[in-house]
Amino acid sequence: MNDTTTGDSAGSGGNDSYGHKPFKRSKSHFPDRITADGRDGWPVEPGRYRLAVSRACPWASRALVSRRLLGLEDALSLAVADPIQDDRSWRFTLDPDGKDPVLGIRHLSEAYDARERDYPGGVSVPAIVDVPSGQLVTNDYQQITLDLATEWTALHRPGAPDLYPAPLRPEIDEVMEGIYRDINNGVYKCGFASSQQEYEEAYEALFARLDQVSARLADRRYLVGDTITEADIRLFTTLVRFDPVYHGHFKCNRNKLTEHPVLWAYARDLYQTPGFGDTVDFDHIKRHYYQVHTGINPTGIVPAGPDLSGWTTPHHREQLGGRPFGDGTPPGPVPPGERVTPPDAA
Repeated sequence: MNDTTTGDSAGSGGNDSYGHKPFKRSKSHFPDRITADGRDGWPVEPGRYRLAVSRACPWASRALVSRRLLGLEDALSLAVADPIQDDRSWRFTLDPDGKDPVLGIRHLSEAYDARERDYPGGVSVPAIVDVPSGQLVTNDYQQITLDLATEWTALHRPGAPDLYPAPLRPEIDEVMEGIYRDINNGVYKCGFASSQQEYEEAYEALFARLDQVSARLADRRYLVGDTITEADIRLFTTLVRFDPVYHGHFKCNRNKLTEHPVLWAYARDLYQTPGFGDTVDFDHIKRHYYQVHTGINPTGIVPAGPDLSGWTTPHHREQLGGRPFGDGTPPGPVPPGERVTPPDAA
C-alpha cells in the first residue's frame, strides 16, 4: 500500500501531501509472479520467499488472511513493518536492532533498490522478497493473493479452502471489480479528495456500492457461492477499517458500519472466522492512518474510540447456511510470533 494520492512513497511526496492532490492508485511496478512452473524465473519453493506487510494496510492484510487460511506460514515467512513510516517509507523498527531478522534490512526500500536501483516509484506493501538475493520479486497487490490460492497449492495445508474456485472465477472477478473500484479505492477517493465535487462523487459511489453489496448479502452468507472466497477477503479488509478510520478520517460518514445491520453482521461473521480477525491489529491501523496522513490530520492525534468490543458479539449469520471452508477445515493456531492483541484487550 502506498497511501499517497500520486502513487509515490511517503518519502517522495511527504506525509503532509495527503489530501492535496487527486487520488490515483498506482499500478504495481514489479508484476513478476511466483508460479508453480517458475515461468517468470520465480518458482514456488518453501522458505525461499518472505512476505513483507504492514498490518495497517488493507491490501497487505489480504495477503495475511490468505496466507493464514491456506496454511502457508511455514512456507512463506513474514516480515511486519512499523505502522508509522519515515522518509524512506516502510521500516522494520518492530524487530530487534531495527532490522528484519531474515533479510537483514532496516527499510523495505532496500529490497526495492536491490531489484532496481533508483526505482522512482513508491515502496508498497504487500511485497514478496527473494531471501537468497534480497531482491524484491513482486509488489502486485492484486495478483499476489490469487497466486497464493492457485499457484502455491502444493504447499497448502491439508484442508485448505479453495479461495478462487475455477467455476466461480468469472462471478468472483465481476463482484471484486465493483468492490475494488467503489469500496476498496472509494474510501481513499473520499479521504484524499482535493475538491468538494471529487469528494461527493466518490462518496455517492461508495455508499451506492455498499448498499448493493448489502442487498446481495441479505440472504446469502458469502459474496459468491456458499464458501469464503477471495471476494470476501477483499471486502473484509475495508469493512474492518471502516469505523476506526474511514468514517471519520476519510469523511465516509453517511453511516457507521455498526449502523448497517447486514454489513455489520457479515463483517463480524468473518472477523470471528479463524484466519480473519486473528490477523487484524486495530492499534496499527489507527496509528498509521492518523499519524502518517498529516495532510489530513495535522495534529497527529489518534482517536481513543471507537469501542471495538462489538466485534466478538453474536452475528447469527450461520442461519443463512454456507460452509466457511467448503470441504476443508479451519486453519490451526496463530504462530506465537504472529499473534495480535484482540480488541477487548487493546
